[in-house]
Parts: sequence; structure tokens; C-alpha cells
Amino acid sequence: MLRRPLPLAILIFVLAEALFLIRLSVPHQFVFDEVHYVPAARALIALSGPTNIEHPLLGKSLIALGMLIFGDTPLGWRFMSTLAGSVTLVSMFATTWLITGRLSPSLIAAALTLLSFTLYVQARIAMLDGFMLAFLASAIAMIAWTLRAGGWWRWSTAAVLLGLAVGCKWLAAPYVAFAGAAFVICKLGDQRRFPGLPIWPALLVLGSVSGFAYLLTFAPAFFYTAEPLTLARLIPFQLEMYQRQTQVLPAHAYQSDWWSWPLLIRPIWYLYEPVDGAQRGILLLGNPAIMWSGLVAVAACWGGWIRHGSPRLFAAAALWTGSLGIWAVIPKSLGFYYYYFPSSIFIVLPIVLVLDHWRTRLRGADLVLLGIALALAVYFFPLLSAQALPDATAFRRWMWFSSWV
Repeated sequence: MLRRPLPLAILIFVLAEALFLIRLSVPHQFVFDEVHYVPAARALIALSGPTNIEHPLLGKSLIALGMLIFGDTPLGWRFMSTLAGSVTLVSMFATTWLITGRLSPSLIAAALTLLSFTLYVQARIAMLDGFMLAFLASAIAMIAWTLRAGGWWRWSTAAVLLGLAVGCKWLAAPYVAFAGAAFVICKLGDQRRFPGLPIWPALLVLGSVSGFAYLLTFAPAFFYTAEPLTLARLIPFQLEMYQRQTQVLPAHAYQSDWWSWPLLIRPIWYLYEPVDGAQRGILLLGNPAIMWSGLVAVAACWGGWIRHGSPRLFAAAALWTGSLGIWAVIPKSLGFYYYYFPSSIFIVLPIVLVLDHWRTRLRGADLVLLGIALALAVYFFPLLSAQALPDATAFRRWMWFSSWV
């Protein structure tokens, strides 16, 4: 039993942050959607007026904060993303510890999260998805803590974190409903869970507090020099955002269907061009060892829940399944692999819970998986970190399938 996880969690955070910061300024130009979000952050710093209105403000405000600290430089653009990545990693460690109470699966969860590839790439780019996931993962850890210890302040904190996640990207909104459903299912299954929290008051707090936290993220817009937001326009403005979110977009070379993401059929290149004196590339691709074994683990979790009624196996399977399933109903005209980012992290939980639940039968499997995942991380690292490549055709060395090109 790990009785004092905080010192270890702090160490994990520091080590992850150090890793994410290495060569963070390479490349010294916009990468992928930084072309949208860095100018939007500049507009927030200047309070010049609404920019990139299809997304809420919080993620762009955090990018702006990094720029205020370190300047309008690649380090300034991306620094806050590194913190978000480190928070996500620690949250996965904390959630696993709260579920299992054991050191080994908690460390494995942290290691697999770090080796997922997707966390490393997203922690080093000024995009909104990393901030959203940091708040989501923190909220999940807080909910897991509330499940064991109760307390209105823990539940309210989880609600705030969920609201802030929505304040980064609307993709987080379904997770508020997931949290409410999980609370009701757990509470009805055993009244000792979430001690001291009755169902209806808890749901009311979840909805109202998360909604209020979300609306607060629009505070900077009230101070724009052009077209400032007003209380009367706050709600109608949400409709404008929805219209932007659901507009039909032209076809894109790297678009892909949601069902293909878990299979790694079509990853996405964030960068592949000569920059900073060399040919460089950044490929957003999940670690095949983790992504594919994770699918087996999800199936095992569902099967284990059906056979044994294990609530933690159900929770892990349902979280990943729900995180992917929302894309089957979200009215987006185009899909891209980076939408799978939350799922690519949440898939770690089914893996570690399967390894823990059947640890006698699967003895040593965790080390084998970690070894393969680490070897693949070393192999793919040049395409994850924008290392200098020999020439423009060097990418072929890492292309396992033609659909990856």
C-alpha cells in the first residue's frame, strides 16, 4: 500500500517537466494549429477583440500567460503546454493509486502515459487539447478521491476542473455528463461510495459549479477594445461558437474517421519540412504497443465486468469507450487523429487494471509491455521531437503502413 504518494507524484511531475522542456523551442516556427492559437493568444494579451471564436478562451489564455512570462517566442508559446502534460501524467498516476492503492500499477500507469507518444507531442505544442486533457485528468483523479473519501470540497473541485476543461474545448462537455452518470451508478451500487453526498444535491452542484466555472473563462472578452462581450451576449455567443464548430469544412489530406483512430490507420503529420537548418518532422502517432494492447485490455475489462461485476474494470472500460464513442455522434464534418488524444491516454487505465486484476496470471507482462513500449519510443523519437533528419525521404524508415505517409 502506497501511503504517501505526494512526494512521488511531485518527483514524477518534475522529471516529466524536465523531459518536455528539452529543445522545446525547436522548431522556431509555428507547428500545425499553432498558426491559429498563438495569434489568438496575442489578441488576448492585447485585448484587441474576438479571434478564433469557435473555441472558448481558457486554453488560449493559458498560451497567452506563457507568452507574458517568456515572451512571444517558441518557449513562450509552448511552455504552459508542458505544464499541462506534466499535470496529466501525475493525474494518471494519482487516479491509478486511488483505484488500486498499490505502487506498482500506479508507476506503470505513469510510465505508459509518458510512453504513449501522444502526451509527449501534445505537451510540446501550443494547442488547446493538452490543456483540456489536463483539467479532465485532474477532475477524474479528484472524482476517484471523492469516491473514497467523500467531501463536498472535493466534489466541487472536480466540478470546477470539468468546467475549466470545457472552457478549453467543448469536447470536454460530455465528460460532465459522464461524471454525473458515474456518480449515480456508483452511489446506487453502494451507498458507502461518495460518503456524505446525496444524489440530487451532488448532481446539482456538479452541473451548476461546472457551468459557472465555464462561463467565468470568458471574463477577458468583457474587456476587449473592439466588440467586448456583455452579459446579454454571453449566452447568444455560445450559439455563434456552435455554428463555427459545426460548419462544413473542405476535405483535408490527413482527415480520418473516428473508428480508425484506435487502429492507428491514419496518424497526422504536424510538421515535415526543412526548418532550423535541417529536415525535421513531428508525427502524432500513438505508441503501437500501448494502443493495440490497450484494445485487448478494454475488451478484457468489459468481459471481466460481465463475469465478475468489478466496478473498477467497468469504469476503465466505460471511460475509454465513452471518450471514443462521443465522436460517433458529435456533428463534425471532418475528423483527425489528434481528436483521439484523450482516448490514447485513458486507454492506459484498462491496461493497468487488467494487469492488476489478473496479476498472478499475467506476472511479468507489465515489464514486457514497458520494454516494448520503451523500445518503440526510442525508435520513433526522431519523429516525435523534430530531430534533424538526413534528407526529405528519411521518413520512410518509420512508415509501417502506406496510410501513415
